Amino acid sequence: MSVFSTHPATRWLAPGAAVVLVGGVALAANHRASADPSLPPRSAAQLLVDVQQARLAGLSGTVVQTSNLGLPSIAGLAGGGGAEGGSGGSSALSSTVAGTHTWRVWLAGQDKQRLALVGSLGESDLIRDGRNVWMWSSKDKTATHTVLPAESATGDHSGAAGGAPGTGGSTPSATDLPKTPQEAAQRALAALDPTTSVTTSGTSSVAGRSAYDLVLKPRDAQSLVAQVRISIDATKHVPLRVQVYSTKIANPAFEVGFTSVDFATPAASQFAFNPPPGTKVTEHTLPAKADLQRGSATARAQAAAARPTVVGKGWTTVLVGKLPASTPSGSTGSGKPGDKAGATGPNGAQLQRMLALLPKVSGSWGSGHLLSGTLFSAVVTTDGRYAVGAVAPDRLYAALAAK
Repeated sequence: MSVFSTHPATRWLAPGAAVVLVGGVALAANHRASADPSLPPRSAAQLLVDVQQARLAGLSGTVVQTSNLGLPSIAGLAGGGGAEGGSGGSSALSSTVAGTHTWRVWLAGQDKQRLALVGSLGESDLIRDGRNVWMWSSKDKTATHTVLPAESATGDHSGAAGGAPGTGGSTPSATDLPKTPQEAAQRALAALDPTTSVTTSGTSSVAGRSAYDLVLKPRDAQSLVAQVRISIDATKHVPLRVQVYSTKIANPAFEVGFTSVDFATPAASQFAFNPPPGTKVTEHTLPAKADLQRGSATARAQAAAARPTVVGKGWTTVLVGKLPASTPSGSTGSGKPGDKAGATGPNGAQLQRMLALLPKVSGSWGSGHLLSGTLFSAVVTTDGRYAVGAVAPDRLYAALAAK
């Protein structure tokens, strides 16, 4: 999953671009929501302004997340059994890439956030309280405590609705799928550019609240993303539900939405975490921004070389890059030092298992294994390259051949 956590475009399976003002976006803004009699009509442009200007002191609620990304069934990837249609019994954060899962959410300003993944087998929490960030697993009896640098004390979370602890890459994350409607909507709205059609689609009821439905559609028919539907609270102007539809299946390939929500500010005690007795705690301190900027020129050059190349634009962007040297790239090897596919460690072993289940493909670009999901395709070549995008495989092959 490291490929999908290093670039905004792959994290959302759509182009990562700065959120722009309504006047700079090619909107179908003349379409108005066909609101029921209790709600006044709102245009797409007005709804975008509503979302960008929404400010909340806090909220709490229950969120249900469903993922049907077309990933292969791998034990440990999707909560033990690895099945896409899992019931959500696992509380492991890595299990949320597939199946249905329930989160409890508490937000109180920019530096107090808590997410709890609740399963029949336990609970995993991500908690931020000022500079202190905790990741806790009740099942494993482990906790990771990270101290943020001083400049992160107030955070950088656009809109008081906020996102998950660690939004923006400042804290660890087990999976990069959006965990709240706010986080999902922020990523979708970040994709707005002339390649996106933005319209309204009437109203709906989410978590017992009236909402306007905003629809984002790629103008390029080659994208695997059919549309993104965002249900926006009619009075609070924050996203209550986000649904991502694929061109391959009728039901949403990814959905995250509130089933209950309370806009009162949670008590401070919700964010004060004390590890239960018997918990193994690992301590981390992140370096200050100034320390990172003083890094060697060699380290900066290596980081730049590791960045993927962007091929194309908009919703059909393809990222082409090379896997880290310690990551297996081809068919499974012996695991011995020097074996091309013999990387060690949990991430390498997981990728090896996944590649073994994927079909082999080849062309003028070389050979490798193909993952063809509902919202994206990915190719990992035997010589350690990768290509990924919200497009059909032939677009990936063309991007690899061009590089």
